[in-house]
Amino acid sequence: MQNYLEFEKPLAEIEGKAEELRAMARTSEETDVSKEAEALDRKAADMLRDLYKDLSPWRKCQVARHPDRPHCKDYIDALFTEYTPLAGDRNFADDHAVMGGLARLGDRPVMVIGHEKGHDTKTRIERNFGMARPEGYRKAIRLMDLAQRFKLPVVTLVDTPGAYPGKGAEERGQSEAIARSTQKCLQLGVPLVTVIIGEGGSGGAVAFATANRVAMLEHSVYSVISPEGCASILWKDADKMREAAEALRLTAQDLAKLGVADRVIPEPLGGAQRDRHATVAAVGKALAEMIVELEKKTPEQLVDDRRKKFLDLGSKGLAA
Repeated sequence: MQNYLEFEKPLAEIEGKAEELRAMARTSEETDVSKEAEALDRKAADMLRDLYKDLSPWRKCQVARHPDRPHCKDYIDALFTEYTPLAGDRNFADDHAVMGGLARLGDRPVMVIGHEKGHDTKTRIERNFGMARPEGYRKAIRLMDLAQRFKLPVVTLVDTPGAYPGKGAEERGQSEAIARSTQKCLQLGVPLVTVIIGEGGSGGAVAFATANRVAMLEHSVYSVISPEGCASILWKDADKMREAAEALRLTAQDLAKLGVADRVIPEPLGGAQRDRHATVAAVGKALAEMIVELEKKTPEQLVDDRRKKFLDLGSKGLAA
């Protein structure tokens, strides 16, 4: 069953009517409504094109959070072979909000790490809605160390509203774990490539995305804070999230202009959830191209490339 966002409700009505006509035709051989259904399909296609022609930043946030978008596990299942999950931080526990392990991308062995939000109520609770605890970041550090030892490229898939802000996480050193993970990214002598596949929220995303190359899906977002959180702080009113989304410049297009994102990966019309197969294939192609671009660099060049990228942030696109 298709899930529709708030701004897609008119589209839902048209597509629902078209489906009703087809259901009617299936139950009655005497009723021919194919022409009416096709007319509604054309109307729906035109409306979908108009809705997604120029999405506002807030609507892009809604699309980035769509429950039907492919998540980390979907990409791992579809793009990587011989995936061997590795669990635990060897200190406290295994954080199910972070998944990762050894795998092959095509013929190339890699280490893949990502945030997993879950796809239904049970798995969302199990995965803590993609909000990692300290042990999740410490697990990521352990996997990056392993990749460094065996000279494997690291692929990170970012999709989190932010690190978990709970009492237990703070007691176990949440900020320190995020800082250590970010530091580890900067120190790696192997290619590190990132794709923001949905939300990239705050330091919880930066801890995985301090990479040589950062790609973003067309309707993904990446920001220091959520629009709701920003609105609550600046205006003391979470309902001003639309204004906050505009001010934060969190879209893939804005961040490409600012030099934060190195490439924007196109999504199917209507968002990644409308054609998951095409989206996954586009992400796989981008990952392979980014790794090929980096694999001839020496460890020292990779470290310098990464540090220069982040030291130069802010010098590009200031007039945009």
